[in-house]
Amino acid sequence: MMRTANLLIAIVLVLAALGAAGVLYWKRSAPVHAALVPPASLARLAPGKQPVAVAPVSFTGTDGTRHTLGEFKGHYVLLNLWAVWCAPCVKELPALARLQAAVPRGRLEVVPVDVARGTPADAASFLKAHGAARLPAFIDADLGMMRVFGAYGLPLTVLIDDKGREVARAVGPADWDAPDAIDYFKALTAKS
Repeated sequence: MMRTANLLIAIVLVLAALGAAGVLYWKRSAPVHAALVPPASLARLAPGKQPVAVAPVSFTGTDGTRHTLGEFKGHYVLLNLWAVWCAPCVKELPALARLQAAVPRGRLEVVPVDVARGTPADAASFLKAHGAARLPAFIDADLGMMRVFGAYGLPLTVLIDDKGREVARAVGPADWDAPDAIDYFKALTAKS
């Protein structure tokens, strides 16, 4: 009887240890952003299987200065490639501006880059005329960003984490300023 009780206790302890090991292994192998799933309004925002380092591609600001995404390391970045001739791009620019207003800079940086081969002043003027004056104006005159990010359609929006890695992307427009989208970005950036 004593042997049977000891055997049962040993079996229970082994099963408990295996269960604990399984839970720890599962948690460690889960994707970095698995716990925070984009809401329905961001259905186009598809998380990657795992984070991928972003290439050091550059773009130009309104003062003519060249910038890289590396300047934003330590912050989440929502990189948006758009063009003046792209109707869905133009439609979502005000939503991106409202998202930036709702989630403080320093936690989330919305970085819209015009790939239409204009000047930074043209991009700034266009943003102002289309309800997105709060956004910074950048251009990619040599289309390097389109090549690096494999943009075959616009708009293309890439979510970059605070370590400078692509974690998700959206091909096509999204409802960036929907209440659940704003809540998602607030929760996501609160972790950094």
